[in-house]
Order: sequence, then structure tokens, then C-alpha cells
Amino acid sequence: MNEHLRTALCLAADGVPVLPLRRGKGPFGNCPTCAKNACGGRPNMKTPGPCRCPAPCHAWAAATTDPAVIVSPPWAAAWQGAVCVGYHPGGAGLTVVDLDNADAIAWAHGALPATRTVPTTRGEHWIYRGTMRSVNGVRDGVDIKSTMAYARYLGPGTGTMADLPDAVRALAAKEPPTVRPAPFAAAPTGAGGGECRHRTPAYLERGIAMAEQRITEASSAVHATVYRTFLAVLSTHGRCGCLTDAHVARLFTAAQSKGESVRHCTDAWTNARTALGM
Repeated sequence: MNEHLRTALCLAADGVPVLPLRRGKGPFGNCPTCAKNACGGRPNMKTPGPCRCPAPCHAWAAATTDPAVIVSPPWAAAWQGAVCVGYHPGGAGLTVVDLDNADAIAWAHGALPATRTVPTTRGEHWIYRGTMRSVNGVRDGVDIKSTMAYARYLGPGTGTMADLPDAVRALAAKEPPTVRPAPFAAAPTGAGGGECRHRTPAYLERGIAMAEQRITEASSAVHATVYRTFLAVLSTHGRCGCLTDAHVARLFTAAQSKGESVRHCTDAWTNARTALGM
């Protein structure tokens, strides 16, 4: 029995739903039966409740406290390839305030009540008793992980766990940032001067709709999926004048629905344009 599996069983015995995390600290992708949510399991991982697949599919929705499932053959192979243990904070009645840098930690010390603290690679997890909705990017370097989300287990931490304060709930209650992508100046039509084939409304609409779907169906590696999708949209539609700010806003909205912040969206869009020389 490897170390991650042993840790997972100990957590499960304490009522903490666990799941294996692969290289990159993300969840394992859906099994062939559940690929693209063909099983009807947890579309976009937005439906509460556990996954019915016997494999560790659907990220947070796969988390379990059942030791028989955790050591079963589909999961056993995943634990062999796991780099760490993940858990579903909301399923354990907890909320994790993920502080990703020194400035975020300094803010927390001044704004939030003390609670159990766990060091992370770049910052700290502050763990509170109680659940709420999960939101990324509530302020610079601060994510909230509770219901319908997973966090890495990095040890028991130190300090006495406090009840979830209103100060944390208020962070998620704020209106999400308005999506205002920078005005998009498309490259001029090619030298041939002919009518751009991308101006066909159905062609462009289908392309944007497919891009939105690709982002919202991402079950892991959301950052990378958003960037690759932006790159694909720009390479196909970005040089002919057909892409508008409204189209870009739709893509940003899709990315934000997966937890991306406006800053992450803007950075991904800018990096994609730079990669294409636009």
C-alpha cells in the first residue's frame, strides 16, 4: 500500500471524502465509459452529489469515504499514478481559503479570524468549519474551495479550527467582476480583397458555440483548455474582421463559469494573440 492510499484511507475513516490527484495536481480524467459525460454523470461537474462511475471520474464528484471503493481495482491503479491526495472540503463540512502568495496571507491575517492553517507550496490554506459555494479569484491570490470543488491534502495543519466567518461568506457574495475584454482590433482582410468566408453568420456562431462548449466541458486543466481554445478561435476568426468584442465576452464568460478570473482570461487572450503575432 503506497503512502497516498494510506493517507486517503485515514482521511476517509475521519469522514473526509478523498480522490487521487495526478501529475499537475489535477483530478484524473473521465474513464472511456464516461468520456465527454456520455454516462450522464456530472455534466460540467455542476451537479451536486457523487459520481456513479466505479472509477475516480468527475473530479470532486468522485470523492468518497467508502474504503471499499478507495481500494477497488479502478481506484487502485489511479493511486499508483497519483502525486498527492485530494479531498472535497464541502463533503467534509469544511471551507478552505486558499492563499496563494505572501500578500494574500498578510491580508488574511488582518481580515479573517484565526483558524487551522496548512502550509502550501506558495502560501497557506486556512480551513474553517462550515460550507459555502466555491469561488476562485475573490481577490488577488485568494480562492475559496468548499462545495463542488477539491483541494490538496497537505497535512493536518496547526491551530484550532474556527467556524466559517461572515467575512469569508461575504467574499463570495460580491457581484462577479464585469467582463470587459480589451477592445479587439482584428487584422485586416487578406490582400486578395475578397469577401471573408468567416463573415457567414452561421460559421462564426458555430465556432464560438463550440469554443464555449469546449471550455465549459473541461473536467481538468482548465487554464490550459481556456488558452488552447482562445488560440484556436483567434487562429480561425481573428484575422478577418468578423470577431467582435461581444464574441470575446462570451468566451470570457464561459471561462469564468469554470472558475477563471478576469485577470486569467485577459492573460490567456493576450498570450494567444502574442503567440499568433496579432
